[in-house]
Amino acid sequence: MSLLKEFREFAMRGNVVDLAVGVIIGAAFGKIVSSLVADIIMPPLGLLIGGVDFKQFSWVLRAAEGDTPAVVMNYGMFIQNIFDFVIVAFAIFLAIKLMNKLHRKQEEPVVPAAPTKEEELLSEIRDLLKEQNNRPQ
Repeated sequence: MSLLKEFREFAMRGNVVDLAVGVIIGAAFGKIVSSLVADIIMPPLGLLIGGVDFKQFSWVLRAAEGDTPAVVMNYGMFIQNIFDFVIVAFAIFLAIKLMNKLHRKQEEPVVPAAPTKEEELLSEIRDLLKEQNNRPQ
């Protein structure tokens, strides 16, 4: 089998295509959640802590000298990314919980059918034969 044909079969499998769609949708969802955090949640939170934007939090490790830029540790961006992650994780948790709930509703419990008269009689005969074989003679 040629390498090109083998690759085509691999790439066209349902799982690979589903994964690609999931990654694309996930990236778009990530942008929405990042905007939610940065534009909706963080401004009121910054206002509560004195009007400071988290993105502005940083430590200057070495000041700029001439053409050399400053070395800055932007821990505010790290805090922002933690909020993004927590909200994305919670949103995914809720989405999966909803999907599982809908999936359980679709699955109706399988109730075994009641035994027929013939099956009941056969069960009684079986039980009587067992009793008869277990009696000492």
